This record gives sequence, C-alpha cells and structure tokens, in this order.
Amino acid sequence: MAILLNIDTATESASICLAKDGVPVHTLINNQQRDHAAWIQPAIQQLLEATGYTMKDIQGVGVTAGPGSYTGLRVGMATAKGLCYALGIPLITENTLKVMAHAALQQCFPNGDEYSIKAGLKNGTLICPMIDARRMEVFTALYDLHLNIVKTPTALILEDGSFNKELENNSILFLGNGSAKWKPVCDHPHAFFADVIQTAEHLAPLADVLFMQEKFASLAYEEPVYLKEFYTYVKK
Repeated sequence: MAILLNIDTATESASICLAKDGVPVHTLINNQQRDHAAWIQPAIQQLLEATGYTMKDIQGVGVTAGPGSYTGLRVGMATAKGLCYALGIPLITENTLKVMAHAALQQCFPNGDEYSIKAGLKNGTLICPMIDARRMEVFTALYDLHLNIVKTPTALILEDGSFNKELENNSILFLGNGSAKWKPVCDHPHAFFADVIQTAEHLAPLADVLFMQEKFASLAYEEPVYLKEFYTYVKK
C-alpha cells in the first residue's frame, strides 16, 4: 500500500492530490497562477487535515517535472524536494505532457479509440498535448493510447504543415492551452480538439507505478524539464 502526495504546478492551475495505491483520496486546486507559491504549503496542510493523514504517513512525493511555467515548475520541484528531504522519502517525477495525455485518455476515450473510428482510420489515434510557450511556439509531444512516446517532448514553432506526416495515417487529438493557437491553423480532417482538465489526480496513477518500480529521482540532481532557455523581456 502506497500513500503518495502528488503535486502539479506546471500550468495555470496548481493542484495537489493525496492518493492511496494510485487512487485519489482528496484533491485541492488553485486557479490563480500567480499565487501558486503562497498557496501550496497551506494547501498541503489543509489536504492532510481533510483526509486524516499526517506527514509521517506519506511514503513518497510525485511532481510534474515539466515542461510548463518556469516559476510553476520551480515551485513544485522545490516543494517536493523539501518534503522528501525532510521526511526521508523518495522523489518521483513525471513529464507534464504525459500527465496531460493520461488525462485525455480518461476523459476522451471511455469507449475506446472513438476518434480513429470517426476518422475511418486503421492506424489509430495519437494524443498531442500542447502547452503554450508564447508566440506560435508550444511544448508538445505525441503519445499513443498506451502512453508510449511517438514523438519526444520538444519546443515546437507551429507551422502550417507541422503534423502533416503524422496526420496522414493517424487521427490526432490535440489538447492543452497551446492547442488554441494551433486550431485556427490546422484544418486537417484527421485533427480533433478537446478541452481536457488536468490535475494532480492524473499524475497519481503514473507516480504510483514509478513508486512500485522504485524509479526514483535524485534529490541532489533532479531539475525541472524546461525544454528551452528562460527568456526575460528587456524593456527598451
């Protein structure tokens, strides 16, 4: 039996979830992105009070490692590392895009590969989470319906034919705030779009698998997955 605290502060909404054997017990969400740093510590205490667990019951901490908001990633990683160091428990990290893809699986595919059936395709559906990286750039990746990586996470500048090759023989479900800038550009009949809500609940089962496999991150050396250098605008 594993009791894990899961933290997701990579995007606009921050969330924490206490899970038992990968099943969410209780979740708290903060939709004010600027308040993530101030919100997270009191929220963890509130989460424990709501569930009746204590810090000593937590056996590991899972966190979305990126890509995503630079500040959000640092808040989540620092919080997770601090708790793991203080409690002497393992740190578990997972890619934000994979967590988004897992959320899409749960919310969009209750009846199987319905997008490919609708498109009349034989090769199946791919899932393409997108995180806005400003201008026409997104953080993105491609996954199949078993969450196997088809295209590794990358920072991509969207162009008219960005996914033409993949769309030839697959339908692709695009999601995430980055897909809003792609939808007006992409008119391919095999492209589908969905509003998917991602929280730490979707990290929970993925983190539980990594915990059971003892695939832990290094407290000393683990860093957020930024995918590109931080850019600061200098006012002229």
